[in-house]
Amino acid sequence: MIGYKKKEESKLHLLSAASLKEIDTWINKYPEDKKQSAVMSALRIAQEQNRGFLTEDLMDAVAEYLDMRPIAVYEVATFYSMYELEPVGKHKICVCTNISCMLCGSDTVVGHLSKKLGINLGETTSDGRFTLKEVECLGACVNAPVMQIGNTYHENLTEEKIDQVIDSLD
Repeated sequence: MIGYKKKEESKLHLLSAASLKEIDTWINKYPEDKKQSAVMSALRIAQEQNRGFLTEDLMDAVAEYLDMRPIAVYEVATFYSMYELEPVGKHKICVCTNISCMLCGSDTVVGHLSKKLGINLGETTSDGRFTLKEVECLGACVNAPVMQIGNTYHENLTEEKIDQVIDSLD
């Protein structure tokens, strides 16, 4: 039929039961009519479920679950540096290059990591173990320079500390 637009299929099946349950804990922290406020947590949960990155279909599933327009979810996912839209390495190394870290040697940190791992910012090692990412601020200025791997901050970095951290990862 010309002019007939088929209703899109649900993408909720892309979110696991465990993910939906965790998203619900975040939704329940907000007033009933404000569940969209859980979008950042929902994106993080969907990303973790998908080996560290979001697909358009996963973002659509989040939008559907939170009763949001997909574009609103895409805007959040593309604005914040914590969300990845392409596969990343097993260990995503986020190096702060903002002013405090820059003044304390973040360029040396980036240079050392690039040399040690054989990749530049925004790249992933060929074995898929490491992705090196520049981030604007990790909020730990007092202990600059700083990098984050997973949920762990590594502060007051020196080349020796960096080597110890990288060599300790599986």
